Amino acid sequence: MTPTLVPLGAAVPSLVRWGLSSNADLVFRTLVTFGPRTERTLAVELGLPARRTAEALAELRECGAAAATADARTTTRVWTARPATVVVEHLRRRRMHVVDPRFTIRSHHDVVRALRNSGIAAALPLHTLPSLAGEFAAGLRYLPSRELTRRRLAELAGTKVRRVLSMNTAQAIDAESARAASPLDLAMAERGVQIRVLMPPPADGDDLDVSGHLVNGTSFQRYESAGIPLKLFVFDRERALLPADPADLERGYLEVAHAGVLDALIALFDRHWQSAAAEHRAGLLPIELSERERQLVTLLAAGHTDHTAAQRLRISARSVTGILRSLMDRLGVDNRFQLGLALGSLQVAVPPSISINGES
Repeated sequence: MTPTLVPLGAAVPSLVRWGLSSNADLVFRTLVTFGPRTERTLAVELGLPARRTAEALAELRECGAAAATADARTTTRVWTARPATVVVEHLRRRRMHVVDPRFTIRSHHDVVRALRNSGIAAALPLHTLPSLAGEFAAGLRYLPSRELTRRRLAELAGTKVRRVLSMNTAQAIDAESARAASPLDLAMAERGVQIRVLMPPPADGDDLDVSGHLVNGTSFQRYESAGIPLKLFVFDRERALLPADPADLERGYLEVAHAGVLDALIALFDRHWQSAAAEHRAGLLPIELSERERQLVTLLAAGHTDHTAAQRLRISARSVTGILRSLMDRLGVDNRFQLGLALGSLQVAVPPSISINGES
């Protein structure tokens, strides 16, 4: 059967800003733009592993962004997206009603206040923490040293975590922290874990830091932002770690699993992330493609794979990946689908088409 080329439709609001993974965002955009699809068709067309496609669809179903119905002829489940405007409004309302005003957090001081308001730490003077090692209240645990904290971070990173949020207040990362973090970051990136990192601009203008070994792209994103209020790690929006005393990291970290306080910490991260992303987009100059970049985008838009495009351009498939990652980084997008939309909206390239094959 001859493939039918369907051009990309209008831009679809990103679901990533509302906490969904880039894979879920990509699948949602595909369903909205091209209509109902089976899980298998989505995996083939998007080049996603079956596991990640299933996880993305589970995310969309959980937040009400997509639903599956059984095909009367084949009993195969067919996925359909809800209208993008409806989904975004639903997510916006859910976010608005998530955070209890008692737990509003803007600084480390507010964290202590929120913990007290939660009732899990009615009296929490920091000088008493050394005597409270371990889980000393429901949803609250104290790790009394940086070494124990690093072990706990490694333990959490080694689980089936899907998303990690990280804020760092330091303008320079010490070598010991870099050595501890680097293998964890790489291992999570290789598993497709979505990692978001917020850091202040380096004091000396040198961009080399603990996250420098990763490349902005589908699963890893890093923005710089001034005025980051506290150091924070969040795993799967279920568990957060932050310093017990921001002035002395050797005093260890608090691990928080209380829903209200967690929601407030995530809301804090999201506010700073959205602000940093907006600053990043505003600071981007109008993009101009090099001749090589333009040739590659044109070939991919015509339906070439990375391999065949590389053969045409007489470069390696690894070079194709590097060029696309560079473009995603420059435009601040999460995946190739969004890259096509961005290039099209900037009128520097025709958005790619997706080859739709009938299923046998």
